[in-house]
Amino acid sequence: MVNSTPPHSDRKVWISLLAKASSSHLSELWATYDEPPEHSVLRAPEVGSVMVRGRTGATGAAFNLGEMTVTRCSVQLASGETGHGYIQGRDKKKALQAAMIDALLQTAAAPQVQRKIVDPLQARHEEKRARRSAKAAATKVDFFTMVRGEDT
Repeated sequence: MVNSTPPHSDRKVWISLLAKASSSHLSELWATYDEPPEHSVLRAPEVGSVMVRGRTGATGAAFNLGEMTVTRCSVQLASGETGHGYIQGRDKKKALQAAMIDALLQTAAAPQVQRKIVDPLQARHEEKRARRSAKAAATKVDFFTMVRGEDT
């Protein structure tokens, strides 16, 4: 087993990107990967729900906002690496793909997977974020105070 596990913060980033990616885009990128490695499914994709918590003004007391549907999956590669996929919604195929990609990113194949799958996901995510920011900036109102002549 290759123990080339990347820093914890990197794993959080790619798991987040996998969860936020659209199913169609992730499937397209997954199709570009050579051949999925031999693996066993530790936890078949299963649908459940989680409680979403919120805070008023980001500082108030936490409260239950509501439930959200999620699908999770866990796989183990023949080489021993374990991958987990957590996605919003009921897409079992996407959860399995996310788990496989997570496991592959912990192997020697990580640079190839990073280049073929994670980097394009990151680019699309940044593009969406920039579009959202530009749209919000277009509605921004700048308030300023004018000095009146008699106040001097």
